[in-house]
Amino acid sequence: MNLLATRIDLDAIAHNTRTMKDLVGGARLMCVVKADAYNHGVERVVPVMERAGADAFAVATFEEARTVRALTDLPVLAWLWAPGQDIPEGIEVAAPNIAHLRALADAPAAPRVHLKVDTGMNRAGIDEEDWDEAFSFARRAGLDVVGVMSHLARADEPGQDYNDVQAATFRRAIECARGHGLAVETNHLSNSPATLTRPDLRFEQVRVGVALYGLEPVEGADNGLRPAMSWVATVLAVRRVAAGEGVSYGLTWQAPADGYTAVISAGYADGLPRAWQERFEVGIAGARYPQVGRVCMDQFIVWLGENPRGVAPGDEAVIFGAGGPGATELAARVGTINYEVVCSPAGRTAREYVGGGGDSGDSAAGAGADGEGEK
Repeated sequence: MNLLATRIDLDAIAHNTRTMKDLVGGARLMCVVKADAYNHGVERVVPVMERAGADAFAVATFEEARTVRALTDLPVLAWLWAPGQDIPEGIEVAAPNIAHLRALADAPAAPRVHLKVDTGMNRAGIDEEDWDEAFSFARRAGLDVVGVMSHLARADEPGQDYNDVQAATFRRAIECARGHGLAVETNHLSNSPATLTRPDLRFEQVRVGVALYGLEPVEGADNGLRPAMSWVATVLAVRRVAAGEGVSYGLTWQAPADGYTAVISAGYADGLPRAWQERFEVGIAGARYPQVGRVCMDQFIVWLGENPRGVAPGDEAVIFGAGGPGATELAARVGTINYEVVCSPAGRTAREYVGGGGDSGDSAAGAGADGEGEK
């Protein structure tokens, strides 16, 4: 038994991947598995997504690309790199400016290239005034260009006019590239929210991330996705406190009445920030209990009141996931987004797996045993 673990439902990952694949029809489904598959474990997640319909994978860094390349024969795209780095063999790369294009032209074995253009997010990409120079260079250098890519800044606001502004710019980039003799046959703009809400922006490929892990990217929407991660801790102790007594460092919280507290096995060294303190609840045996006092390095405290359900040491405490608040609810309580919430578990948090992810040879019990102690 792990005192603290993320429990990953591989069947939910498979369901979400199939849901997105069915939704996009003829478009290719590129599955984003950066940051260790959004902290779900890339080694277990990539094979499940491939069986469920993935057409390609995407990551941020070359190191991540090497890991994914070893797990699949499908295309793997990396977009966060600097000229001078050694480019792993067999991956595709994004080129966000002319310096990157020149580095690719000089590479010993030039990879397939995605021309990353800025359409208005103003974070990364070739600016429109540089398109002619960049696309002409790519053609003259004989680079193997897959297509044009960009990123939407406000896709989680489906009615936002800026999405249309960016889409129009993206279409101009495609036409400009073709005008310079580049085929750009596989172009991609849509992330998870755009894929779900803007079928007109799917082009030849979509680049889906958070939806694959069961998190709704558009507030208030319900697209039938199944959250794959639960973060579960353990009740270490139950303590009697009198009305007015304080708990944890600084005694910043005092019991409103005679009652009980529970000590839970997670702290900021495990990815639970002090900034969340006194802003969230945990689920124990079907009931919710508020966190109180300071979050410590290894533990935090919840208020049980009179403890009518008899919470006891050894009970499971759900920080988010099945049996507790969802990641999206927790995010709203602590002032962040569900993306950050699922990326938070760290430190001594183990990783456990349930479900076979569509593979009958990988039983739920076996997957859980395989996952014991991973991080």
